Amino acid sequence: MALFAILLLVCEKGSSQQIIFKGQLSGWAGYYTGATLPLLAGGRYLPQVNYETKGAEFEVAANIFGNSSIKPFTESLWEGDIKLYRGWIKLTSKRAELRVGLQKINFGSATLLRPLMWFDRVDPRDPLQFTEGVWGALGRYYFRDNSNIWLWALYGNKDSRPWEIGLTSQWRPEFGGRVQIAIPRGEAAISFHRREAMLTGFAGIAENRYAFDIKMDLTIGISLEATWINKRADLGILTNQEMVCVGTDYTFGLGNGLNIIAEHLIFSSDREPLSFSNTMNLTALSGNYPFGMFDSINYILYYDWKNGGVYNFVNWRHTFTKFSLNLMGYINPTESHIPLTGNSLNRYSGSGFQIMLVYNHQSKKMLNKILR
Repeated sequence: MALFAILLLVCEKGSSQQIIFKGQLSGWAGYYTGATLPLLAGGRYLPQVNYETKGAEFEVAANIFGNSSIKPFTESLWEGDIKLYRGWIKLTSKRAELRVGLQKINFGSATLLRPLMWFDRVDPRDPLQFTEGVWGALGRYYFRDNSNIWLWALYGNKDSRPWEIGLTSQWRPEFGGRVQIAIPRGEAAISFHRREAMLTGFAGIAENRYAFDIKMDLTIGISLEATWINKRADLGILTNQEMVCVGTDYTFGLGNGLNIIAEHLIFSSDREPLSFSNTMNLTALSGNYPFGMFDSINYILYYDWKNGGVYNFVNWRHTFTKFSLNLMGYINPTESHIPLTGNSLNRYSGSGFQIMLVYNHQSKKMLNKILR
């Protein structure tokens, strides 16, 4: 409420102002072999309020969820909570914006295998694309040709994220930036981030991350995303991590249009920087075909070349006016060796199926008359 009051003070008298209330309610049930409690059921509600006026916006959202895992007639486990999901203020001008609070930050050119998954935990297989936010400030400036500069500072975040080794020191600030430039038929960017990592047996260790990514449309889409993570201490093969992901996407003119995405990732963890002496290779393939305006099917495959793991996922989606129904099936290794999700409950381990129903609602109210 304090953030909302601040926005009321900074808004211009007579400017267009509106409050938006929306939410997403989802429920799921299924069976999977990757746990001792194979039956799964749960639900999540994400209520969200946005206040918008000239030059400013406020958003707050909650995460209300419950999960139950059951082994019929013998054992069950329940977990649930109510947490803040988003909570930020954004101030904007013609070419710049500043967003402060609990927010989602993501960028990069890859889709299925993302070396630049630095701050989010989005699983490409998740119909909800759910991810926790991070506490911090993000500023962006946009040039006339759509090139832009990002600067961020994070504080108070301790949860582990995909690709990270060691937890982040919660009360030490993280900071970084990104320069993204427009190039013929695409865009390219360089990124940097610094945090303090906490590893067992060590005091806080400074860690620098460097990245380059590019995406171009050359009849077919091509992308490259590469990162180098360097810890400023000798940790053996944990000192340096390198990731390079190359990808392509194309929509074939078959029927209603078959979209194919293919990506390959090389990951290495080494004592010496950029030596690529302990590599792991992952390949990902996604195919999406719409049967019409309301139905589509999506197939995603991951292959772990080192461990021989094959990860298969298929989702048929039917869309109603405000509802969507997802019927999912998967055949995966029981133990995953690839960091595709940061959810506390991995619904896609082993083999199984899942049904998910999602309801979205939204309402708007103009506030000009109220605030005059």
